[in-house]
Formats: sequence, structure tokens, C-alpha cells
Amino acid sequence: MDLKDQLKNLFPEHEEKEIPKVETDNTFWLQDEPMICKYEKRKGKPITIIEGYSGADSDFKQLAKEIKKMLSVGGSFKNEQIIIQGDYRDKIMKFLQDKGFKTKRVGG
Repeated sequence: MDLKDQLKNLFPEHEEKEIPKVETDNTFWLQDEPMICKYEKRKGKPITIIEGYSGADSDFKQLAKEIKKMLSVGGSFKNEQIIIQGDYRDKIMKFLQDKGFKTKRVGG
């Protein structure tokens, strides 16, 4: 006797309903101009800055969240730029290219 059978014994008048699946849309606005991925040092610490996204801010914030989660690092979204702690230009550029973005490396 499995769990469903036990529940039917407890609640005989209950009817099972199928729950519809909700699909999330992870597509981003693709643009003609490449996204710029550059390296800077602020207060002696390396950071990677991504800019040049021409879509909606909410999509860019979602992209920032995915990048931070993929790299397991901190970062922020300010002034239409994604700021990632550390020098991860190569990994970020590969991630963006896999998503379908054009990228351009700037600074070193």
C-alpha cells in the first residue's frame, strides 16, 4: 500500500487534479552591438564590468544573477552595468556567447 492508497482511504471523496506546469522564459533580448566585457581595479581589487546591453533592465538583472550564480562570486547591477568581483572575463564571455550574445574584450 503506497501513500496515494493511504490518502484515498483517509479522504475517499477527494478527486486528484493534475497540476499544470509553468514554464519560465529564459530568453533575452539579443542585440546587434557586442556587449563589452572589461577589467578594472577599484581600491586595489580586480573587478569585471559588463555593459552594452540594449534590452530591458529586468532581463539584464536576471543575466547578472545567472552570472553571479555560475561563478559563485559577488557582484551588483548599477548604472546599466554588471559589476562582478574578480577577473572572470574569459568565463563570462564564454557564458554570454553560449547564450547567443556577441562579446568584445576590453582592457588587457
